[in-house]
Amino acid sequence: MVSLINTIDTGHEDIIHGAELDYYGLKLATCSTDGIIKIFDVKNGNQSLIRELKGHQGPVWQISWAHPKYGNLLASCSYDRKVIIWKEAGSDWIKIYEYNNHDSSVNSIAWAPYQYGLILACGSSDGSISILTCNTEFNTWECKKISNAHTIGCNAVSWCPSNVPDNMFESKTSSTRPPIMKRLTSGGCDNCIKIWKEENDRWIEENRLEGHSDWVRDVSWSSSIVIPKMQIASASQDRRVIIWSSDDFINWTSTILNTFDDVVWGVSWSLTSNILAVTGGDNKVSLWKTNVENQWICINEDASCASILT
Repeated sequence: MVSLINTIDTGHEDIIHGAELDYYGLKLATCSTDGIIKIFDVKNGNQSLIRELKGHQGPVWQISWAHPKYGNLLASCSYDRKVIIWKEAGSDWIKIYEYNNHDSSVNSIAWAPYQYGLILACGSSDGSISILTCNTEFNTWECKKISNAHTIGCNAVSWCPSNVPDNMFESKTSSTRPPIMKRLTSGGCDNCIKIWKEENDRWIEENRLEGHSDWVRDVSWSSSIVIPKMQIASASQDRRVIIWSSDDFINWTSTILNTFDDVVWGVSWSLTSNILAVTGGDNKVSLWKTNVENQWICINEDASCASILT
């Protein structure tokens, strides 16, 4: 059973769309329809507001911490079509980069595994996905865009982990492990989940997973620390969560985790990828795990913290 251990009064004036702890669990960032990002110090169970970041002119949908290897960096995306990268500089937070090359709301952002470099994926309602790469030596940013990634719009992006299981080597004829190809999954208003891979300096569609009958609202690619295969969880307005599994990146099997009573907005894996958190329009967070028969069962359900995961 999972229990609530702390509640934070953020002081936001409207709906909170995102709340994310940094790598060490010492700072909490929140974002809201009020257009403000707030950063709290949450060490030792206490809370204190460190800074309010004001740079967006619309609801802020999502925030994402970069790996601490690159310093305290926070990315944000908004209805105002912008992506902003913020950096802690002494006692202050400053805007170090602003990307405004989308034609509509930017709905989702995700940092790549740090082993790939400082790379951010951004999914937009204009249907495209932008891949922003920082040259950390010169502090310059380069953009590659996947145009028409999803008809009508892209709602979610999530990176393939860098720790691909041994049985999924790109080359199985060599005893030396080859460099891992960068991969990304996305979900959109075309009811599809797509898998993209970088090949010859271009991003191409590697696979399309079809199983939902309405907009895909979230996708989450699990790590492979414990489970020796790839797993992607998808959440949809069709009220279903589907788990997609593969051991070769080519053939994917689907398992319906559950059909819920309302729209499903979000899915998130535990670090070990053996527990999946689900949140939706029923204002509940539920935790799911497979049993010895490999069936998904609900191990906890709580309505007290659902708002921070929507």
